[in-house]
Amino acid sequence: MFGKTPLGLCYAIAPPHGGRSRARWTTASVVLGIGIGAIGSAYADPSIVLPNGLPVQVHPTFPEPGLPAFSFPVGGASSLGGPSSSVDTNGGTGGNGSVSSGDTSGSGAAYDTMMAQDWGSQAADAAAAMGVSATALAATCAMESNCQNVGASGGGTATGAFQMINSTYTADINGTVAYDPNIAGSIVTGLAGQMDPATEAYAASYELRSDALLLHANGVDPTVLAVRAVYQFGAGEGPRSARA
Repeated sequence: MFGKTPLGLCYAIAPPHGGRSRARWTTASVVLGIGIGAIGSAYADPSIVLPNGLPVQVHPTFPEPGLPAFSFPVGGASSLGGPSSSVDTNGGTGGNGSVSSGDTSGSGAAYDTMMAQDWGSQAADAAAAMGVSATALAATCAMESNCQNVGASGGGTATGAFQMINSTYTADINGTVAYDPNIAGSIVTGLAGQMDPATEAYAASYELRSDALLLHANGVDPTVLAVRAVYQFGAGEGPRSARA
């Protein structure tokens, strides 16, 4: 085979001169021999080049437009005041007319942002009255509006520091008053309450409480992040997102 032919066998016969034949090397013979040898070697020893593992996967992330980044509390703090295993699923006022009270203290950038508002301490009191942590409530206003009292936009009805839509706000503020009728005298009535952060804080706190209890009933630890998922995506997709 040509692929196995030594270069020494590639020669050309020169025309007779002086009655004798002589062999001489030609450039073409050498090049042809090298080329055939290379082709033969490549053909005889094929190899498949495979990638080392799966291709690199790109996972782009998109921050929520117009809102600051939020660092959730470390350690999986429960959004309810006290351990999640001792949640009072009955709700409402106790036999002595008092309501379960959450921890009004808080920490972190979101909490500091909420407390810097002139209604911040009232919002913390609202959280305590509904039995949720002030940190969880602060996380909500920080994510929704950077704790700014903004009106609806884009054809929607989400309004206020906690960006609640009309139907959710109405249901939650009614739930708040049913939970503690004494609150009725200290809030702005009607949908106007959505643009009063101290009032909307009650509705948002009640929503967080309801979301936490929903997660607890479904066997999910109601951390701030898990409750946030329900607040954002609703009672259907929220628990599934929290489990994920």
